[in-house]
Amino acid sequence: PVASTETTFKSIKHLITPQMLIMDVGSTKRDVVDAARRSLREQIGCFVPAHPIAGKELSGVENADPDLYHGRQVVLTPIERTSRIQLQKAVDVWAALGCRVLKMTPESHDAAFAAVSHLPHLIAFAMMNAISGQPMGRDFLSLAGPGFRDFTRIAAAEPSMWRDVLMSNREELLAQSKIFQRNLQALELMISNGNEDALLEQIEKASETRANWSMAKQQQK
Repeated sequence: PVASTETTFKSIKHLITPQMLIMDVGSTKRDVVDAARRSLREQIGCFVPAHPIAGKELSGVENADPDLYHGRQVVLTPIERTSRIQLQKAVDVWAALGCRVLKMTPESHDAAFAAVSHLPHLIAFAMMNAISGQPMGRDFLSLAGPGFRDFTRIAAAEPSMWRDVLMSNREELLAQSKIFQRNLQALELMISNGNEDALLEQIEKASETRANWSMAKQQQK
C-alpha cells in the first residue's frame, strides 16, 4: 500500500548497497518520491519509482497471475538523483517481463492516472454505494447485466489499498472529479430540457472516442 512506503523504506535502509536496485509498484508517485527523499536520503539514487499498468481487482497470493505483466505498459518516474545505472536495470527488468517501458515525471504520472485510473475507481465505488444504499437496491442489483458488471468491476478492489491511493493523489483526483461532475451536469441539463440533439451529439462524441481507443492500440504505440 502507498501509505506503507515510507515505513518500508526505513525498515530496509540499512540493507541497501550502492549496487542495489529498489523499486515500488504503487499507483501514485509524488508521495512515494517524497517518502524516498525523506527516508533514503543519500541512498535515493538506488530507487526507481515504477507503476506497472497491470492491476486486478482481486488481491492475494491465491490470485497470482504469471502473465500479469506480459504485454503491458510500465511507467518509470526517475528523479534528478536517480542513478542512470539503476534506471537501466529497471528498464531491463520490466522489459524481461514483457513490458513496454515509459518514462514520465512523478507529477505528470499522477495527473494522468487521476483521470484514467483513480477517478474511475472513485466513480465505481460511488455507483455501488448509490445503488446498494437504496431500499430497492438489492432488487436492482439482481437485474444487472454484463454492462453493469464491466462498469463496476473495479469497485471490488482491495479497500485499504485504494483508500491510500485516493488520499495520496487527492489534489489531482479532486480536480478530475470536478471536470467529470461538470460533464455529468451538462448531460443532466440536456435531459432535463429535452434537448435530444445536444444529448445525441455528446453520446456520439463519447462513442467515437471510445471506439477509436483501445488498450491494445496504446500498447503498440
